[in-house]
Amino acid sequence: MEANEVAAVAIVRRRQSLRRNLVTALLAILVIAAFATTLMAGKSFVGPLDVWQVLLGTDMGGLNFTVGQLRLPRAILSIVAGLSFGLGGVASQTLLRNPLASPDIIGISNSASAAAVVAIIVLGLEGSGVALFAVVASLAVALFIFLLSFRRGGFGARLILTGIGVSAICQSIIYYVLSRAPVWDAAEATRWLAGSVNGAAWPQILPASIVLVVCGSVLFNRANALETMRLGEDTAASLGVRVNLSRILILLSAVALIAFATAAAGPIAFVAFLSGPIATRLVGHSGSMLLPSALTGALLVLVCDFAGQYLLGARFPVGVVTGALGAPYLIYLIVVSNRAEKS
Repeated sequence: MEANEVAAVAIVRRRQSLRRNLVTALLAILVIAAFATTLMAGKSFVGPLDVWQVLLGTDMGGLNFTVGQLRLPRAILSIVAGLSFGLGGVASQTLLRNPLASPDIIGISNSASAAAVVAIIVLGLEGSGVALFAVVASLAVALFIFLLSFRRGGFGARLILTGIGVSAICQSIIYYVLSRAPVWDAAEATRWLAGSVNGAAWPQILPASIVLVVCGSVLFNRANALETMRLGEDTAASLGVRVNLSRILILLSAVALIAFATAAAGPIAFVAFLSGPIATRLVGHSGSMLLPSALTGALLVLVCDFAGQYLLGARFPVGVVTGALGAPYLIYLIVVSNRAEKS
C-alpha cells in the first residue's frame, strides 16, 4: 500500500513538473511573439526581415528611426518593467503569504509616484532627476514601512496594514501637489502617474535593466528559501533556512525592482499584483513562481501597451489598461476572502 502511495505521489509530481515546464515555455514564447509584434505592427507594418535587418544595424532608411528609435526602446522597457513588477510582486506576496502584499497595495509604488510628482512640480526636475528622486524616496519609504511594522518573528499582516496607511498618505500628497500645480506641470505629472512606456529612451532603460539582472539573480538564488518560508518562518528555520538573511535580501530585492521599474515607466497599475496569481493559476501551486510570474508580467505590459495604442479606438497609456484589468480582480479577491472568513 505504501509503495502504491509513493508511486501515486511520484506520478502527480511528474505531471505537475510537466505542466509547469510547458506553461513556462509557452509564456516565454508568447513574450517573444508579443515583442516581435510590437516591433512590426503600428501605424505602419514592418516585415520581420526588415525588422531583423534593423536589429543587425543595417541602414534601412526611415525604418531605423521607426523600429530602432521608437518601437525597440518601448518594447525593451515594457519587458524590463514587466519582468521587474512580476518578480517584485510575487516575491513579496510569497514571503508574506498574502496576495494583498503587493507593492501596488502596500505603498511602494505610491511612494515613488508621490516623490515623482514632488520632483516634477515642486523641485522642477526632469528625466533622470525625477527617476533618481523617485527611487530614493521609494526605498526610504519602504524601509520606514518595514521598520514600523516589524515585530520579533516577522511582519505578517502588520506590514500590509501599515503599507496601506502609508499608501493613503502618499496618495493625499499627490492630490495636494497636483491641486496647486501649474497646468503644464500637472499634465506632465499626470502622464507619468498613469504609467506609460511612451517615449522610452535608453538612459531610463539601462538602470532598471541593471537592477533587474542584479536583484533578479538574488531572488532566483533565494528561490528555494522563499518556497520553504511559505510553510512558516519557524518551519523554514528548522529546515536550515537562514530566515533573517533571506527575508532581508528578498524584501530589498523586491523593493529595488519595483522602485527602479516605477522610476523608468511610472506606476503601471496592478502588474505586480496580478502577475503572481495569474501565473499560479496557469502553472499550479508546485515550485517557485518567480520565473512564471516574471514572464506573465512582461506579457501583460507588452500586450496591454499594444492594446492601449492600437486596439481600443483611442490611445491610452499602458497603466490605464492594466488598471482596468486589475481593479475587478482586486474586488474579486476581496469578495473571495470575505466568503472564506465567513465559512
